[in-house]
Amino acid sequence: MNRPPHRPDRIVLVSAILAAAALVGPVQAADEFLPALAEGHRWQLAWSDEFDGTEIDQSKWDVMGDWKRRDGFWVKEDAYLDGQGHLILRTKKDGDRYTCGAVRTRGKFEHRYGYWVCRCKFPTQPGHWPAFWLYTDTVGRVGDDGRDGTEIDIMEKPWREDRITQNLHWDGYGQDHRHVGTTFTVPGLSEGFHTFGLYWTPDEYVFYVNGQETWRTSAGGVSQVPLYAKLTEEIGKWGGDIAEAKLPDHFVVDYVRVYDVVDEP
Repeated sequence: MNRPPHRPDRIVLVSAILAAAALVGPVQAADEFLPALAEGHRWQLAWSDEFDGTEIDQSKWDVMGDWKRRDGFWVKEDAYLDGQGHLILRTKKDGDRYTCGAVRTRGKFEHRYGYWVCRCKFPTQPGHWPAFWLYTDTVGRVGDDGRDGTEIDIMEKPWREDRITQNLHWDGYGQDHRHVGTTFTVPGLSEGFHTFGLYWTPDEYVFYVNGQETWRTSAGGVSQVPLYAKLTEEIGKWGGDIAEAKLPDHFVVDYVRVYDVVDEP
C-alpha cells in the first residue's frame, strides 16, 4: 500500500460456477469460520473490535490524518462509527480536494502470527479503493527478504466489479522492492458483507475469502516480526476516475478479529 498502485505478478481467474460452489464449502457460516488446526490445539481470541458505540476506540486505533495521501488526503473526520456496530471510512469531495478515512493499530496492537479477519462491505463509486492490510516500518529494510517485515495486503479492491487482489511486498519500495500477488473474481463480492482472512504461521501465509482458501504462499521467507493492522481508503487512478464518482461513498467494516493458536487445556 505504501507504493504506486500495482498490478499483481500472478493473476488467477476463478470461474463463476467454481467460485460459487467453493464458497459454500465450510461448515461454519462465513463470519464464524476459523481454519482447521491440528489435534491438541485451538483458537483463542487475542484482540478484536466490533465497533460498538459511537466513538472509535482510541486505545485500539490510531485515526490517520490530516495529510496528503496519493491523489487525495487522509483526514480524521472521514473515519467514524455509525452507532450501529460499524466503522465507516468515507470518501468525499471537500472543496477542490478529495478526502478519505484510514485507521491503524500501530503502537496499540502489534502482533505476530495467528488468524486475522475483517468483515466488511465495499464502496460503490470509482476513483478510490478500500484495503485491509498488515504493516510495520521495517518493511523498508533490505537484506533479510521479508522475514524482517512484510506488507501483507489481505484485501485490496480497486475495481467495482467482483474482483479483489491479495499481495505481499518486502525489501522496501525502491530498486530492491519484491512483490508477489494474486487477483481473482468472487461472484457477488461487490454486494453485501464478506470476510477476508489471513492465517499467518512462521512458515507460510494462507489467505481466505468467506472462509474459502484463495492463496497460499511462503514468498519472502515469511515475516517473523509483529505487524499492525490497517483499514484504509485511498484515492487514485488505480480505482478509476474520482471525477465520475457520486460522493460521498463509504467503506463499511463490521469487525476485525485476531486469533492465536493455543494448546488445548
